[in-house]
Amino acid sequence: MDPGYESILGQLRRWVKGLQPNDSPKAAKPLFLVPFSRDSTFVDRVNIFEAIEEKAKAHSRISLSGIGGVGKSQIAIEYCYRFRNLHPEKHVFWVHGSTRQRLEQAYGGIARRLGLLGWNDPAVDTLLLVSEWFSDNQQWLMVLDNADDQDTFFAKPTSTVADTTNVEHIRPLSDYLPQNSQGLMLITTRDKRMSERLAGRHASILVQPMSPSEAEELLRSQLDGPSAWNDDDSKTLLDSLEYIPLAITQAAAFISQNGLTLAEYLDLFHTNDSEVQDLLDENFEDLRRDPESQNSVIKTWKLSFDLISKQNLRAAEMLSFMAVLDRQGIARSLLDNKADGKTDVVKALGILQAFSLITVEDNGGGYQLYRLVQLATQKWLELQGIKEKWQEQALLVLSDKFPSGKFETWRTCESFLPHAQTVISYKGSIKKHSEQYAYLLVNMARFDKEQGRYEIACTRNLAAFEVLENIFGLEHSETLESMANLASTYWRQGRLSEAERMGVRVMKTRTKVLGEEHSDTLDSMNDLALTYADQGRWDEAEQLQERVMKIDMKVFGKEHPDTLSSMNNLASTYRDQGRWNEAEQLQERVTKLQTRVLGEAHPDTLITMSNLASTYWNQKRWNEAEQLQERVLKIRIRVLGEEHPNTLITMNNLARTYHSQEHYNEAIALMRKVVHLRTKRIGAHHPDTLDSIRALKDWSDT
Repeated sequence: MDPGYESILGQLRRWVKGLQPNDSPKAAKPLFLVPFSRDSTFVDRVNIFEAIEEKAKAHSRISLSGIGGVGKSQIAIEYCYRFRNLHPEKHVFWVHGSTRQRLEQAYGGIARRLGLLGWNDPAVDTLLLVSEWFSDNQQWLMVLDNADDQDTFFAKPTSTVADTTNVEHIRPLSDYLPQNSQGLMLITTRDKRMSERLAGRHASILVQPMSPSEAEELLRSQLDGPSAWNDDDSKTLLDSLEYIPLAITQAAAFISQNGLTLAEYLDLFHTNDSEVQDLLDENFEDLRRDPESQNSVIKTWKLSFDLISKQNLRAAEMLSFMAVLDRQGIARSLLDNKADGKTDVVKALGILQAFSLITVEDNGGGYQLYRLVQLATQKWLELQGIKEKWQEQALLVLSDKFPSGKFETWRTCESFLPHAQTVISYKGSIKKHSEQYAYLLVNMARFDKEQGRYEIACTRNLAAFEVLENIFGLEHSETLESMANLASTYWRQGRLSEAERMGVRVMKTRTKVLGEEHSDTLDSMNDLALTYADQGRWDEAEQLQERVMKIDMKVFGKEHPDTLSSMNNLASTYRDQGRWNEAEQLQERVTKLQTRVLGEAHPDTLITMSNLASTYWNQKRWNEAEQLQERVLKIRIRVLGEEHPNTLITMNNLARTYHSQEHYNEAIALMRKVVHLRTKRIGAHHPDTLDSIRALKDWSDT
């Protein structure tokens, strides 16, 4: 259309309008153009309706945003019927906003039903015609449903069916949305950014999943008869469906159509992830959903995934990566990519949050996905044939980023551990990237060992050792590291013969390959000396420890953590030999240095303090032993937890101190607790557990 002609036509329409009433005779009766019947079982979302009414007092546009299937369109349908009851004199219109074509179609229908001048003239811009009517009239509500795509509303189209020669004169759809302060437009969108862009931040309402009571009411309304109901099963099911209305309605339809009980459906739902994905992919009939929209959770969210892929590839990649991790506690540091700028990451995460696919955890510990979103994303990746690619990527990232397991990395290790446990279950990834898999296992095992999880540490070390030996042979540094960790774990389990055999082998090989002064070799010598000491071979332990300490001082210096650790080990051997004065002097010196260099709460400092308390006890200095043990116990409970083996060592020693002071009731009560926790944590047959059991029996008998 020639722009000059359009301008003249607009003037003519306004001139004719001045000679006529605002509404043509065809539209004398208020129109109700909502293509859905009212839901007699609609569950009232009171807070949302109150928010709509409150915002309608100050805004002519209000927007509902939230994840697909959360009930935005159903709320809008119900609001239309309530609005008509309150304002029977006003028009109510429903406009599909998923594509430009559907919006043009809806506006065309409005123009026809209103009988607007020129509605059936192909030369007339129907969008402008209806937009002007909205601007000139006050008595209306318009719902703009599924306004999800920013390009649909804010980008200029490249062509139209009506005219492909004057593309430059075509305006974006947002220009045709009414701004009349007397009318009301209610928008639904999956994208919070669209919500704020179309309605403004203060007129945007985020629709969350239902409350437990709302979800229960919805499920009850969708099931056939009271016989299908069970309170416990319904709670479990609603928890599993994460209170998302579409998921609840879909599950209820499947239950009813197949004559299942809630328990039978739950059995299917909890079989495996693949079964859940199949259930979430089941279509069902719903007369109050747009015929062109999808009625399954999987297909509904696929639209969101596709839209994100179109808008921001990095966001789609980030979602794909997160979907193959544990769904909770996804740290920002796991998502950072060296190729990304900080702004790119912020934008990508912002898009995923805007679509309500991820949320920030309350404690600020990271991001999380709904479980159903995770399963739907995995299905989406599977359909594209790229699920294994992202599983491999996750393994490579965790292998690269999982820390060493040393004390200063514990917080990060704890954060990454659930994700590492997830990725080491991907068999295809392990086969292709066995080296990275083994590196990850070594670091996980070291952290497990430090946390007192000896069985799992042993299992992971053995698995890593087998892979690394096969790839590199026995003399490679990584293979030796897995062997050293295994020997240390055996020692902590009280498996002294195995610890000695493995420890000797590692020490000899490291001395040959790396040299005696290498830090790894010195660690092996220290570990072997501890094994000798626990076997009662104190002279051998002392000789090895003095040798290590001498080299540590030469190579690292007197205040290096490794030097201080070797000094503490030597002091413990002095104590075991009954050389209490020498032990005490060395332990007090090391305690002061470690407190200054590492801090009082560092595990190495606490080991030395605990050993010093034992030296006091050996000298019958009960009060000094008790004070120091109580101090160590308090810190260990805070840092390591009550059930950590090192914490239980302190509890055991404190119980013995109470008994030596003739505080028998306190001693027996505490030792009973030690026996219970040691049996639970390190097993009934561990030497430490057996030692505590014997003490408790002796005390109880006397």
